[in-house]
Amino acid sequence: MLESRQPDDVHSSGTLVLEHGQYSPSHQHERGHLAYPATGILSVTTSEGTWVAPSNRAAWTPGGFQHQHRAYGRTDMRVLFLPPTIGDALPRRPAVLVVSSLAREVFLALTGPAWRQAGIRRHLQHVLVDELAIVPERPLRLPRPADDRLRAVADLLHADPADSSTLPELGRAVGTSARTLSRLFHEELGMSFRHWRTQLRLHHSLLLLANDRSITATAHACGWSNPSSFIDAFTAVLGQTPGQYQDQRTRTPERP
Repeated sequence: MLESRQPDDVHSSGTLVLEHGQYSPSHQHERGHLAYPATGILSVTTSEGTWVAPSNRAAWTPGGFQHQHRAYGRTDMRVLFLPPTIGDALPRRPAVLVVSSLAREVFLALTGPAWRQAGIRRHLQHVLVDELAIVPERPLRLPRPADDRLRAVADLLHADPADSSTLPELGRAVGTSARTLSRLFHEELGMSFRHWRTQLRLHHSLLLLANDRSITATAHACGWSNPSSFIDAFTAVLGQTPGQYQDQRTRTPERP
Protein backbone atom coordinates (compact mmCIF):
# COMPACT_ATOMS: atom_id res chain seq x y z
CA MET A 1 0.00 0.00 0.00
CA LEU A 2 1.18 3.52 -0.73
CA GLU A 3 2.48 5.52 2.17
CA SER A 4 0.57 8.81 2.02
CA ARG A 5 0.46 11.58 4.59
CA GLN A 6 -1.74 13.99 2.65
CA PRO A 7 -5.32 13.99 4.07
CA ASP A 8 -6.89 14.89 0.70
CA ASP A 9 -5.04 12.13 -1.17
CA VAL A 10 -5.20 9.15 1.20
CA HIS A 11 -4.90 5.81 -0.67
CA SER A 12 -3.91 7.71 -3.81
CA SER A 13 -0.72 9.73 -4.05
CA GLY A 14 2.30 8.74 -1.97
CA THR A 15 5.46 6.68 -1.73
CA LEU A 16 6.03 2.98 -2.31
CA VAL A 17 9.44 1.31 -1.99
CA LEU A 18 9.80 -1.71 -4.27
CA GLU A 19 12.59 -4.28 -4.18
CA HIS A 20 14.25 -5.50 -7.37
CA GLY A 21 11.80 -7.51 -9.47
CA GLN A 22 8.77 -6.57 -7.40
CA TYR A 23 5.69 -5.71 -9.47
CA SER A 24 2.08 -4.70 -9.11
CA PRO A 25 -0.83 -6.80 -10.39
CA SER A 26 -2.34 -5.49 -13.62
CA HIS A 27 -4.88 -2.79 -12.70
CA GLN A 28 -6.43 0.49 -13.79
CA HIS A 29 -7.60 3.76 -12.23
CA GLU A 30 -10.28 6.29 -13.05
CA ARG A 31 -7.79 9.15 -12.71
CA GLY A 32 -4.55 9.57 -14.60
CA HIS A 33 -1.37 9.31 -12.53
CA LEU A 34 2.36 9.89 -12.70
CA ALA A 35 4.81 7.28 -11.40
CA TYR A 36 8.28 8.65 -10.70
CA PRO A 37 11.25 6.52 -9.56
CA ALA A 38 13.15 8.84 -7.22
CA THR A 39 15.70 5.99 -7.15
CA GLY A 40 15.86 2.83 -9.24
CA ILE A 41 13.95 2.10 -12.47
CA LEU A 42 10.27 1.53 -13.21
CA SER A 43 8.76 -0.19 -16.20
CA VAL A 44 5.10 0.33 -17.05
CA THR A 45 3.38 -2.22 -19.29
CA THR A 46 0.03 -1.66 -20.98
CA SER A 47 -1.72 -3.35 -23.90
CA GLU A 48 0.17 -0.93 -26.17
CA GLY A 49 3.67 -1.83 -25.02
CA THR A 50 6.25 -1.20 -22.32
CA TRP A 51 7.67 2.12 -21.17
CA VAL A 52 10.82 2.40 -19.04
CA ALA A 53 11.38 5.27 -16.62
CA PRO A 54 14.78 5.77 -14.97
CA SER A 55 15.24 8.43 -12.31
CA ASN A 56 15.15 11.33 -14.78
CA ARG A 57 11.81 10.25 -16.25
CA ALA A 58 8.24 9.89 -15.04
CA ALA A 59 5.68 7.46 -16.47
CA TRP A 60 2.29 8.98 -17.24
CA THR A 61 -0.72 6.62 -17.40
CA PRO A 62 -4.07 8.24 -18.24
CA GLY A 63 -7.20 7.01 -16.51
CA GLY A 64 -8.77 3.83 -17.85
CA PHE A 65 -5.56 2.17 -19.09
CA GLN A 66 -4.86 -1.31 -17.71
CA HIS A 67 -1.23 -1.32 -16.59
CA GLN A 68 1.43 -2.97 -14.44
CA HIS A 69 4.53 -1.53 -12.73
CA ARG A 70 7.78 -3.45 -12.22
CA ALA A 71 10.90 -2.32 -10.33
CA TYR A 72 14.49 -2.87 -11.42
CA GLY A 73 16.87 -2.30 -8.56
CA ARG A 74 15.53 -1.04 -5.23
CA THR A 75 13.06 1.62 -6.35
CA ASP A 76 11.52 4.51 -4.45
CA MET A 77 8.33 4.96 -6.50
CA ARG A 78 6.45 8.22 -6.08
CA VAL A 79 2.85 8.08 -7.31
CA LEU A 80 0.86 11.24 -7.98
CA PHE A 81 -2.78 11.17 -9.09
CA LEU A 82 -4.01 14.25 -10.93
CA PRO A 83 -7.52 15.69 -11.26
CA PRO A 84 -8.71 15.80 -14.90
CA THR A 85 -8.59 19.60 -14.95
CA ILE A 86 -4.79 19.35 -14.49
CA GLY A 87 -4.00 15.98 -16.08
CA ASP A 88 -5.71 16.92 -19.38
CA ALA A 89 -2.61 18.96 -20.25
CA LEU A 90 -0.59 15.72 -20.50
CA PRO A 91 -0.75 13.18 -23.38
CA ARG A 92 -3.93 11.17 -23.85
CA ARG A 93 -1.96 7.93 -24.08
CA PRO A 94 0.74 6.42 -21.82
CA ALA A 95 4.06 8.24 -22.12
CA VAL A 96 7.44 8.72 -20.47
CA LEU A 97 8.20 12.36 -19.69
CA VAL A 98 11.50 14.08 -18.92
CA VAL A 99 11.85 15.16 -15.26
CA SER A 100 13.84 18.35 -14.76
CA SER A 101 15.50 19.31 -11.48
CA LEU A 102 12.51 21.52 -10.65
CA ALA A 103 10.01 18.78 -11.51
CA ARG A 104 11.91 16.32 -9.30
CA GLU A 105 11.71 18.65 -6.30
CA VAL A 106 7.97 19.17 -6.83
CA PHE A 107 7.45 15.38 -7.05
CA LEU A 108 9.27 14.90 -3.76
CA ALA A 109 7.31 17.72 -2.12
CA LEU A 110 3.93 16.38 -3.24
CA THR A 111 4.65 12.79 -2.20
CA GLY A 112 6.65 13.47 0.97
CA PRO A 113 5.51 13.55 4.60
CA ALA A 114 4.96 17.31 4.92
CA TRP A 115 1.28 18.32 5.00
CA ARG A 116 0.14 21.02 2.57
CA GLN A 117 -3.21 22.70 2.14
CA ALA A 118 -5.31 21.62 -0.84
CA GLY A 119 -4.84 24.95 -2.60
CA ILE A 120 -1.05 24.73 -2.31
CA ARG A 121 -1.09 21.15 -3.58
CA ARG A 122 -3.14 22.16 -6.62
CA HIS A 123 -0.71 24.99 -7.34
CA LEU A 124 2.26 22.61 -7.13
CA GLN A 125 0.48 20.12 -9.41
CA HIS A 126 0.02 22.86 -12.01
CA VAL A 127 3.71 23.77 -11.73
CA LEU A 128 4.71 20.12 -12.18
CA VAL A 129 2.51 19.56 -15.24
CA ASP A 130 3.69 22.82 -16.82
CA GLU A 131 7.31 21.74 -16.27
CA LEU A 132 6.72 18.26 -17.71
CA ALA A 133 4.90 19.66 -20.74
CA ILE A 134 7.61 22.12 -21.83
CA VAL A 135 10.45 19.58 -22.08
CA PRO A 136 10.47 17.59 -25.34
CA GLU A 137 9.60 13.94 -24.73
CA ARG A 138 12.44 11.47 -25.25
CA PRO A 139 10.36 8.30 -25.55
CA LEU A 140 11.51 5.02 -24.08
CA ARG A 141 8.63 3.06 -25.53
CA LEU A 142 8.78 -0.50 -26.76
CA PRO A 143 5.51 -1.24 -28.59
CA ARG A 144 4.01 -4.70 -28.23
CA PRO A 145 3.49 -6.45 -31.60
CA ALA A 146 0.13 -8.06 -32.36
CA ASP A 147 1.04 -9.74 -35.66
CA ASP A 148 2.35 -13.29 -35.19
CA ARG A 149 5.33 -12.66 -37.47
CA LEU A 150 6.36 -9.53 -35.60
CA ARG A 151 5.94 -11.29 -32.25
CA ALA A 152 8.20 -14.10 -33.45
CA VAL A 153 10.91 -11.58 -34.40
CA ALA A 154 10.44 -9.72 -31.11
CA ASP A 155 10.77 -12.95 -29.12
CA LEU A 156 14.06 -13.79 -30.87
CA LEU A 157 15.56 -10.37 -30.10
CA HIS A 158 14.21 -10.20 -26.55
CA ALA A 159 15.99 -13.51 -25.91
CA ASP A 160 19.26 -12.11 -27.28
CA PRO A 161 19.38 -8.29 -27.70
CA ALA A 162 22.94 -8.63 -29.03
CA ASP A 163 21.69 -10.65 -32.02
CA SER A 164 22.86 -8.71 -35.09
CA SER A 165 20.77 -10.61 -37.64
CA THR A 166 19.52 -8.51 -40.54
CA LEU A 167 15.83 -8.15 -41.33
CA PRO A 168 16.10 -10.63 -44.27
CA GLU A 169 17.78 -13.14 -41.94
CA LEU A 170 15.10 -12.68 -39.31
CA GLY A 171 12.44 -12.98 -42.00
CA ARG A 172 13.80 -16.34 -43.08
CA ALA A 173 13.84 -17.47 -39.44
CA VAL A 174 10.14 -16.69 -38.97
CA GLY A 175 8.99 -17.61 -42.47
CA THR A 176 8.27 -14.27 -44.10
CA SER A 177 9.97 -11.61 -46.23
CA ALA A 178 12.02 -8.64 -45.08
CA ARG A 179 9.70 -6.38 -47.08
CA THR A 180 6.65 -7.67 -45.20
CA LEU A 181 8.36 -7.26 -41.83
CA SER A 182 9.50 -3.74 -42.67
CA ARG A 183 5.95 -2.78 -43.65
CA LEU A 184 4.54 -4.31 -40.45
CA PHE A 185 7.02 -2.44 -38.23
CA HIS A 186 5.93 0.86 -39.77
CA GLU A 187 2.19 0.15 -39.97
CA GLU A 188 1.68 -1.64 -36.66
CA LEU A 189 4.41 -0.23 -34.40
CA GLY A 190 4.90 3.19 -35.97
CA MET A 191 8.67 2.88 -36.29
CA SER A 192 11.34 1.25 -38.38
CA PHE A 193 12.89 -2.08 -37.46
CA ARG A 194 16.18 -0.34 -36.74
CA HIS A 195 14.49 2.12 -34.36
CA TRP A 196 12.58 -0.66 -32.61
CA ARG A 197 15.73 -2.75 -32.10
CA THR A 198 17.56 0.28 -30.70
CA GLN A 199 14.71 0.85 -28.24
CA LEU A 200 14.85 -2.81 -27.22
CA ARG A 201 18.59 -2.62 -26.64
CA LEU A 202 18.30 0.59 -24.62
CA HIS A 203 15.57 -0.97 -22.45
CA HIS A 204 17.79 -3.98 -21.83
CA SER A 205 20.82 -1.77 -21.08
CA LEU A 206 18.91 0.10 -18.37
CA LEU A 207 18.13 -3.15 -16.61
CA LEU A 208 21.73 -4.40 -16.82
CA LEU A 209 23.11 -1.09 -15.54
CA ALA A 210 20.60 -1.26 -12.66
CA ASN A 211 22.18 -4.61 -11.74
CA ASP A 212 25.61 -2.91 -11.63
CA ARG A 213 26.92 -4.36 -14.88
CA SER A 214 29.85 -2.37 -16.25
CA ILE A 215 29.32 -0.05 -19.20
CA THR A 216 31.58 -2.17 -21.41
CA ALA A 217 29.83 -5.43 -20.50
CA THR A 218 26.42 -3.82 -21.01
CA ALA A 219 27.41 -2.47 -24.42
CA HIS A 220 28.48 -5.91 -25.66
CA ALA A 221 25.48 -7.69 -24.11
CA CYS A 222 23.13 -5.30 -25.91
CA GLY A 223 24.72 -5.52 -29.34
CA TRP A 224 26.96 -2.45 -29.58
CA SER A 225 30.35 -3.12 -31.11
CA ASN A 226 32.15 -0.79 -28.69
CA PRO A 227 31.35 1.21 -25.55
CA SER A 228 31.63 4.57 -27.35
CA SER A 229 28.79 3.85 -29.76
CA PHE A 230 26.68 2.60 -26.86
CA ILE A 231 27.38 5.74 -24.83
CA ASP A 232 26.43 7.94 -27.81
CA ALA A 233 23.13 6.09 -28.40
CA PHE A 234 22.27 6.04 -24.69
CA THR A 235 23.01 9.76 -24.24
CA ALA A 236 21.00 10.75 -27.32
CA VAL A 237 17.83 9.18 -25.89
CA LEU A 238 18.34 9.43 -22.11
CA GLY A 239 19.95 12.86 -22.02
CA GLN A 240 22.79 11.58 -19.80
CA THR A 241 25.67 9.13 -20.11
CA PRO A 242 25.41 5.58 -18.73
CA GLY A 243 27.87 6.57 -16.00
CA GLN A 244 25.77 9.56 -14.98
CA TYR A 245 22.69 7.36 -14.99
CA GLN A 246 24.32 4.80 -12.67
CA ASP A 247 25.39 7.56 -10.28
CA GLN A 248 21.96 9.20 -10.29
CA ARG A 249 19.73 6.16 -9.89
CA THR A 250 21.02 5.32 -6.39
CA ARG A 251 20.97 8.79 -4.86
CA THR A 252 18.76 9.16 -1.80
CA PRO A 253 15.88 11.63 -2.23
CA GLU A 254 15.83 14.46 0.27
CA ARG A 255 12.63 14.48 2.27
CA PRO A 256 10.86 17.86 2.34
